[in-house]
Amino acid sequence: MTLSPEAIKRRADYDGDSPFPEAVHDFTASRFQIGLTAALVVIPLAALGAGVWLAWGNGLALHDLLLAGVLYVVTGLGVTVGFHRLLTHGSFTARPWLRVALAIAGSMSFQGNVVDWVAIHRRHHAFTDRPGDPHSPYRYGTSLRGQLRGLAHAHLGWMFTGDPTPAARYAPDLLADPAMVKVARAFPALSAGSLALPFLAGWAISGSLYGGLTTFLWAGLIRVALLQHITWSVNSLCHVMGSRPFRTRRHDRATNLWPLALLSFGESWHNGHHSEPTCARHGMDRHQIDPSAGFIRLLERLGWAEAVRWPDPHRMESRRSGASE
Repeated sequence: MTLSPEAIKRRADYDGDSPFPEAVHDFTASRFQIGLTAALVVIPLAALGAGVWLAWGNGLALHDLLLAGVLYVVTGLGVTVGFHRLLTHGSFTARPWLRVALAIAGSMSFQGNVVDWVAIHRRHHAFTDRPGDPHSPYRYGTSLRGQLRGLAHAHLGWMFTGDPTPAARYAPDLLADPAMVKVARAFPALSAGSLALPFLAGWAISGSLYGGLTTFLWAGLIRVALLQHITWSVNSLCHVMGSRPFRTRRHDRATNLWPLALLSFGESWHNGHHSEPTCARHGMDRHQIDPSAGFIRLLERLGWAEAVRWPDPHRMESRRSGASE
């Protein structure tokens, strides 16, 4: 994304409250992108209604819920540990096979291919809550109307805008990695596999197509919907509500939102993350549950993860909002 001198000046002059300069243009994606994105958002949610209707009076099969939980954890950690902490921020280094395995698991979450995901998130950190941020809830200003519109934009509206993030600028390291390029190209197939796997497992366990269908709904589409909205809530809610115990860069309003901590695998300790983006642990205090950090600790003990960037207690204390400079 090449910026004109005028656009650069507008960003430098941003006051933290006004709508972003680019907001007035309301870039519109192509019809194909809008249709595809709408399908990826609407179909998993519609599956929830279908799943509830089918379960009414019949109950839920235990294997449906167990498979949904297992796939939620596998694909969720693929996003939080693989896409985010490893590939975006380099919070640790991993064995080549583990790097690929995490990228594959994250790709099965229906959140886009690994290269684009990393590029968009790095751009978010480069321009957090100021012009250039692809999904800031402050895009339309800080008025009540602007905030409500901004929350909708940050949660999922940004995916419908024609504002591409160039991977060559934000993720050149992944483009230079043949393994990551192959995983990115395999995204459609991995997404299909993410739904085919629970269907086939449910069919095999129950011995019926109906059993395959219910597993497809709960461990496939409904699991995808839950993980999508938890991830998107970190983009939206975790920049508007919650606590901000640590200092971040100017205009950066990232917050800690504890109710989402478990389902987001520790990603909702967002203020801690934005204060120290390369740290492998986002929940900086002892009582803050961070399953992703626990998984990285396990990988480290197994010898599969190295050079892990754990929090420096003295540095984090110095970054607390009430600490003296």
